[in-house]
Amino acid sequence: MFGEVVGTEQLSPHMVRIVLGGPGLADYVPGVAADQYVNCFFLPDDAPYGVPFEDEAVRDLPREQRPFPRRITVRAWDPARRELTIDIAVHGDVGYAGRWASQAGAGDRLQLRGPAGSYAPHPEADSYLFVGDESALPAIAACAEAVPAGRPVVAVVEVDGAADELPLTSPGQLEVHWVHRAGREDGVDDLLADAVAALPRPSGVVSAFVHGEAVEVRAVRRVLLREGIVEEEHLSCSPYWRHGMDDEAWRAVKAAFVRETAAETAGSWHRPGRSRRGPSG
Repeated sequence: MFGEVVGTEQLSPHMVRIVLGGPGLADYVPGVAADQYVNCFFLPDDAPYGVPFEDEAVRDLPREQRPFPRRITVRAWDPARRELTIDIAVHGDVGYAGRWASQAGAGDRLQLRGPAGSYAPHPEADSYLFVGDESALPAIAACAEAVPAGRPVVAVVEVDGAADELPLTSPGQLEVHWVHRAGREDGVDDLLADAVAALPRPSGVVSAFVHGEAVEVRAVRRVLLREGIVEEEHLSCSPYWRHGMDDEAWRAVKAAFVRETAAETAGSWHRPGRSRRGPSG
């Protein structure tokens, strides 16, 4: 399955919107998760093939010539026009996905597979908390749009500066806290965790989505669980990338990092006296 670029938009200095369409999306079926994503396959510059390609045809090529898979959040699907919108964070020439997005033009093709996803705001939660950096911003935006009307929603988003802030909407009572890292040399790993720790403590059951840079995600997770703000069964927490590592290096150690993070919990962070009830149903 593949899409052809029918439109692009520079949403901010570090976010590009790509709209894909064409007959290559004829078999696309949207998912139901709020954080649904597609696996996109970005071709190296010297690839001796184009899109579409067969998996078997590239499997035995040298690694540097094979496509690089990346999970990209589905920002929107237009069933009438059969067009898929994805927003991609870009940082110059760093990363295959960002470089492709910054250079994409009408007619360019992108091979993809999916969608998949695992998180949806629980319909019976009392409130919602969405935390991440710009890599998670498209998913946070989609999650905010998927909450029940009238429920409290708090989003804490780290971006480089004010120019990278994007408008977020929600049928819930949305409160957005932007955290800027520009000009900071120390303590960047704790920016999101400190911002979350400073929030007023919510009551009742909180459905939380925390995704983004690995070390920052782990720091936020510690705050949420140690302080009893969120119960672990109501927390979607995933590291997308890690400072100082390219995509391939991070993929090689991600599984071990996730296991180490999960091992921190050990059932000992629940705050005494707090109800462990969950949403019914």
